[in-house]
Amino acid sequence: MNESLLRELVPAVIGVLVRRGADFASAEDTVQEALIRALETWPDDPPRDPKAWLITVAWHRFLDTARAEASRRGRELAVEVEPPAGPAPATDDTLRLYFLCAHPTLPQGSAVALTLRAVGGLTTRQIAAPYLVPEATMAQRISRAKRRIAGLPLDQPGDLGTVLRVLYLVFNEGYSGNLDLTAEAIRLTRQLVTLTGEPEVAGLLALMLLHHARRASRTGPGGRLVPLGEQDRSRWDTGLIAEGVAILQAALARDRLGEYQAQAAIAALHADARSASETDWVQIVEWYDELLLLTGSPVVRLNRAVAVGEADGPQAGLAALADADPDLPRYTAVTAYLHERAGDLGHAAELYAEASRAATSVPERDHLTREAARVRQLLRP
Repeated sequence: MNESLLRELVPAVIGVLVRRGADFASAEDTVQEALIRALETWPDDPPRDPKAWLITVAWHRFLDTARAEASRRGRELAVEVEPPAGPAPATDDTLRLYFLCAHPTLPQGSAVALTLRAVGGLTTRQIAAPYLVPEATMAQRISRAKRRIAGLPLDQPGDLGTVLRVLYLVFNEGYSGNLDLTAEAIRLTRQLVTLTGEPEVAGLLALMLLHHARRASRTGPGGRLVPLGEQDRSRWDTGLIAEGVAILQAALARDRLGEYQAQAAIAALHADARSASETDWVQIVEWYDELLLLTGSPVVRLNRAVAVGEADGPQAGLAALADADPDLPRYTAVTAYLHERAGDLGHAAELYAEASRAATSVPERDHLTREAARVRQLLRP
């Protein structure tokens, strides 16, 4: 197969989809999936008109995605944008779809990716970001998952842990900007608490509520990112905080600790502090130690270094940072912060600027650029 021909056709196919009414990001996403299908089928069955084939497959995929998105939006509009407190109402088919996509024949990573794409409505690019893999790699993973369960009876609900992971990622994607996704994740997690009674499900719900309580203070005018330590805590939703803490305490009392309960405990300690200076960083480090034992996550190790820097001083934080993966997206920004705390302002400014160039979002890039400029200003006589 002539892969150079495929690459040449991509802009024209995207242009056709955009003219038919698709937005550019969706067109890119669906054309990517059409290309993967082409790589799978063309060697054995080459089309007479490659461009027309790609347009047809990509357009049909776009229509399927648009219908799924419209259906999801309809379900969300049935509830308030801000998720209500208290027990969840009767379940709908959405949660069942989450379990069915988490099919037991699929590895957890593939099941999560497929569910996020097919039910959660996330794009391949959005799914790839938290896994730190290229979009094309994630598209192939989703395609393989679809092929693996094609023709299988979807009557074997998948693993609860996989569904929790999906809900966690949907919430995180919404927390970065999409309120509808956040509300839907909280709504479904409330239902899951009612259905299972599992402490780790409750831990995830508590984590969502505690983070959602801070939403109004996370950005300033024009979408400007406001770090946790600079947020106006009077804008935090105390009702959601109280509910989240109560749910967490009940879950922890059952003595079956899981990663979401540990994350929620960290969030609760932040929420409990009346000011950034009153944060109990020693306890937060202890919870990060628990979380690291539970997950071994490189992201947790990086976040723990920040907490150690706050609890025991920046030099201790930099020592802890030596165990973190330097390829992580926030590694350079964390290093810059700890060097600034240690008084190494010149190096910190350089690192903030470097981190801004590697930022994965515009608000984060702008924030780090401002931090670099602020620290440079401190260096001036």
